[in-house]
Amino acid sequence: MDLSELQTASTIGDAWKYPQRAANRSGFLQVDHQPDHTLSWEEYGNPAGEPVMVLHGGPGGACAPVMSRFFDPARYRVILFDQRGCGKSTPTVALAGPEVALVRNTTDHLVDDINALRDALGIAGPMHVFGGSWGSTLALVYAIRHPHNVASLVLRGIFIGARQDLDYMYQGNAATFADAPFELTAPGSYIAYPDAWKAFVEIIPARERSDMMAAYKAIFDAAPTDDEDRARQLHAALAWSVWEGTISNMIPQASDPGKFGDAEFALSFAQIEAHFFANHLFLEPDYILGNVDRIAHLPIHIVHGRFDQVCPLTQASRLVDALAGVGATPARYVITNAGHSAMEHQTALALTAIMDSLAPIR
Repeated sequence: MDLSELQTASTIGDAWKYPQRAANRSGFLQVDHQPDHTLSWEEYGNPAGEPVMVLHGGPGGACAPVMSRFFDPARYRVILFDQRGCGKSTPTVALAGPEVALVRNTTDHLVDDINALRDALGIAGPMHVFGGSWGSTLALVYAIRHPHNVASLVLRGIFIGARQDLDYMYQGNAATFADAPFELTAPGSYIAYPDAWKAFVEIIPARERSDMMAAYKAIFDAAPTDDEDRARQLHAALAWSVWEGTISNMIPQASDPGKFGDAEFALSFAQIEAHFFANHLFLEPDYILGNVDRIAHLPIHIVHGRFDQVCPLTQASRLVDALAGVGATPARYVITNAGHSAMEHQTALALTAIMDSLAPIR
């Protein structure tokens, strides 16, 4: 067999249904003081169309124009925005530091920001809420608290965010890695990505690997006093970011980590994630699964990659099971032959098809 014939990517590539278009308009909305959190937002598609609020992942992942391509530009008014502390919103963790940008940066604040953006953009009635990974978490929390503002939920890569979910991705066999790096001593994403896992684990000294998230958070929380401290912090942020970026695709782009290998992105992304994870997503235990009765009447569409190693399929299974417990079923539940990223070929096509087939907002 000619090795050049092997599949080298699992992403959508040039198979998009809708072309990339320029934003109709963009702006900044100040949503808080001390610090003065200001959100960067962009609008795509039909200015008079059905509103779609797009919630990016991470937390801390930020939006990109390509996210507008899931939507028919003749039908939908698509709102992309960067959540607090990341992307083009200000202050960012990368530039202002966590001691500034992580102040008043919680799930409650992000939910309130969605309503502030709705008001500023004149969205008065129900809207479609579209979110993946952490964006699915935020979408579910928003819908639980404000169901009257939601026409439908379109969710990808369900993230419940329980400790077991985080340990699968960040803990794995780290505690035994020094003595047995290839032993399957615990479940985890490392099983399919051993080289990337090695780079992630070895940032942390062996004696501190019993709690990898806490060890990374300690590096992020230490105020740098010199260039060596700053370099160590950046090295850790890049390792955290590249690890997630690598395992997001069924076929990882190891030679090009993309935005995950960018220093400014990584410093914000890693530190915001560590902040939210250390605080249990700023939610009560089982908050989402325990409150699904509040959204049981909504059309809920779920797309999840069977081979997702960031948010394993069991998280979608738990959400579907909880809905069944209150007598509800998803309007659609599509399991694609894909990994985690929204840009995985089958997942991107499935999300586009769902958006094309939604009942109009009346």
